[in-house]
Amino acid sequence: MHAFFPRELPAGLQALADLALDLRWTWSHAGDELWRTVDPDTWERIENPWVIVQNVSQQRLEQLASDAQFLGELERLSDERRQYLASPGQFSEVHSYVNVRNIAYFSMEFGLGEALPLYAGGLGILAGDYLKAASDLGMPLVGVGLLYQEGYFRQMVDASGQQQAVYPFNDPTSLPIQPMVSPQGGWLHISLSFPGRQLMLRVWQVNVGRVTLYLLDSNDPLNTPADRGITGKLYGGGPEMRLIQEIVLGIGGWRLLETLGMEVDVCHLNEGHAAFAVLERARSYMKKSGMSFWEALWTTRAGNLFTTHTPVAAGFDRFSPELMAKYFPYFRNYLLDVGMSLSDILALGRLHPEDDSEPFNMAYLAMRGCHVANGVSQLHGEVSRQIFNDLYPRWPTHEVPVTHVTNGVHVPSWDSAWADQLWTRACGPDRWMGTTEALQQAIEELGDEAIWSFCAKERLDLIQHARQRLARQLAQRGADPQTVAQAEQVLDPNVLIVGFARRFAEYKRPNLLLHDRERLKRLLSHPEHPLQLIIAGKAHPDDAQGKALIKEWMEFVNLPEVRHHAVFLEDYDISLAQELVHGVDLWINTPRRPWEACGTSGMKALVNGGLNLSELDGWWAEAYAPEVGWALGDDKSWDGKEHNDVQRQAQWDAQDAQSLYQLLEAEVVPLFYRRDPQGIPKDWVARMRTSMARLAPQFSSNRMARDYIEELYLPLASAYHYRAADNGHVGRELYAWYERLRHHWPTLHFGMVDTRENDGHWIITAQVYLGDLAPEDVRVELYAELQPGLDGVSHTMQVVSEITGAVNGYFYRGEVSTERPAEHYVPRIVPGHSAAAVPMETALILWQR
Repeated sequence: MHAFFPRELPAGLQALADLALDLRWTWSHAGDELWRTVDPDTWERIENPWVIVQNVSQQRLEQLASDAQFLGELERLSDERRQYLASPGQFSEVHSYVNVRNIAYFSMEFGLGEALPLYAGGLGILAGDYLKAASDLGMPLVGVGLLYQEGYFRQMVDASGQQQAVYPFNDPTSLPIQPMVSPQGGWLHISLSFPGRQLMLRVWQVNVGRVTLYLLDSNDPLNTPADRGITGKLYGGGPEMRLIQEIVLGIGGWRLLETLGMEVDVCHLNEGHAAFAVLERARSYMKKSGMSFWEALWTTRAGNLFTTHTPVAAGFDRFSPELMAKYFPYFRNYLLDVGMSLSDILALGRLHPEDDSEPFNMAYLAMRGCHVANGVSQLHGEVSRQIFNDLYPRWPTHEVPVTHVTNGVHVPSWDSAWADQLWTRACGPDRWMGTTEALQQAIEELGDEAIWSFCAKERLDLIQHARQRLARQLAQRGADPQTVAQAEQVLDPNVLIVGFARRFAEYKRPNLLLHDRERLKRLLSHPEHPLQLIIAGKAHPDDAQGKALIKEWMEFVNLPEVRHHAVFLEDYDISLAQELVHGVDLWINTPRRPWEACGTSGMKALVNGGLNLSELDGWWAEAYAPEVGWALGDDKSWDGKEHNDVQRQAQWDAQDAQSLYQLLEAEVVPLFYRRDPQGIPKDWVARMRTSMARLAPQFSSNRMARDYIEELYLPLASAYHYRAADNGHVGRELYAWYERLRHHWPTLHFGMVDTRENDGHWIITAQVYLGDLAPEDVRVELYAELQPGLDGVSHTMQVVSEITGAVNGYFYRGEVSTERPAEHYVPRIVPGHSAAAVPMETALILWQR
């Protein structure tokens, strides 16, 4: 596809457009000097090559077209890009034997860079990082999202400390995107039937290296004024707008892939927002195969993956039955095609399918429409199993089917120029393009002086950026020139910098450091061991409590005795986040455990030598060790109760605040200032080295993507191919098996159970009456529950004989070690089919007692 331009480029400069429209420049900075050469002022202000291409004067372009040195550099960068796009990538090299056609990654938001602001926070930045890692590894992945006219709000803080929300317009001509053209030559559209009208969705393409991101946009003149605003604001409007956006993303997104003729093996839902895609995928397959909708769902579900990022059940999207009834009956062809009623659809998103008053839960639809579900850290996997426990009644919590893949960050997007030089010398330029096992040793061999020197340069850069931002903020608020000039004096490049930036929500406890303000002041102004703070973060526009927390920080940093030691930088976005993680010495995170599903902000500091002091929540619960940072909290485990007892939250907050102050006063700050004769804090640098070497590769999106490939994508693609083979033969078989189970499960029951000991083993025999089911329909197991120091055990029992005189009755026998008491073991019956995911696809279970 050729780039669309509102202007002509001179001969020899056409490659500028290709480079500008490939968002690989957001992490590969080889072309930075070229763009600075084209238009230094614009580059310094926004670092958006596409805006430069669109706005630089024709005279300047003509000059560059006759500049042999510039043309040579342009050709070099173009050749390097062509080689990158043509190389197979690690995925193809390692998995060349595997037939995975395409992986479709659906997300409500994508944070690729400030040039394309389609994100609100961590979820979107994670999605953007993931696309970049997929590109570097050569994964056959495409992204599907929405193009917002305004996106998420931009933050301004007024002179009184109040957060103000600003919504700048995303002018498509200034975004590095291109319209998709239909085979007939016009703009490619996807249509959806909405109440009383057809919704027309335009399609845009975003190049992210080897990966393509497709964006749907309702702002088309063919739509009604109200419908043009569907893709207006990210998470804007009320429940009805949210429902419409999720219909557009899920159903419209899958129809787009079908329109493009894309064969998708794995559909990956990044949160439940896109869960309607599982319905549309099944409907589409049903039409192709001639099978029923339920047979098609059983077939296609094998290739669906649901990643949940939500740490509390209240965070899931829910829609009232009335709202659902308003929209889904108007998918007349949809409902007629699939042979389903509205009640059938609603049942997929309800805990109690027959309860007509129960809201429709998108996470429940995702769980019932996917073959695998995963949390985003080990601890979040445990939390999610608790959250979804009600969907699997009578199943032990640890068997609730939610695994985990811990998030990671795209390291080349977050390393500073100084860190990039250091890592390149130690590990080579292609260090994040494949496996990362060799990186640890290379970083561990770096000397103290090399590490401490690059850290000092990063700290100076951060302070310069912070001063510039603060001066702009003050001037915009109407501060007098003298106050604005004082911004040039804040912070000290030789003083420990502590960074704290995130969404300002009460559960994240962004004001834990303010628990004892006088104590914090003493830390900031200590005559020998001072520290300084850089704070940033947004509160949701409707979160009055979050905005009040911001105001508290604004009041604190404006105190005369504080303002030179602490600053609050407004409008926390990707650019500001990059500046912060490039230069902070210590990153602090203080959520209530276990409410931080993962929390990737601290990961971004790792490559730059930043250390972490965090609550043992999310990723830090599995990353922490004394030699890499500091921790709040007593241990890494979660007992299911901590910080969930509202009555004790104030007590926990006070305890954690005291622990935080104590760590800073007694350990962290003194360690930073404990120097050798050359002025190097050797013990601090030792932690930096270990943190960089051990944690940066482990918590990279490179590792995360390889985990998804090897642990989830490849098995899912294989399962989908198996079910879909021979026109969905196994999928039809599985649905027929499920229907047998559903109808005849009530006829199952146990008879007597006999236990005896033989040579260090318990021999347990159970009488099992299967009613109208066959032995191959089920699996009979001996189960011993998970206990402290003891794993949960599921041991398959075998049929040894029929029960004399019984109809479909059998003796089942199991043999287990006597290391556990016999009473620990209980026989149970669960669905049994080698191709089924149990209990993900059927939660039936029968216990002997």
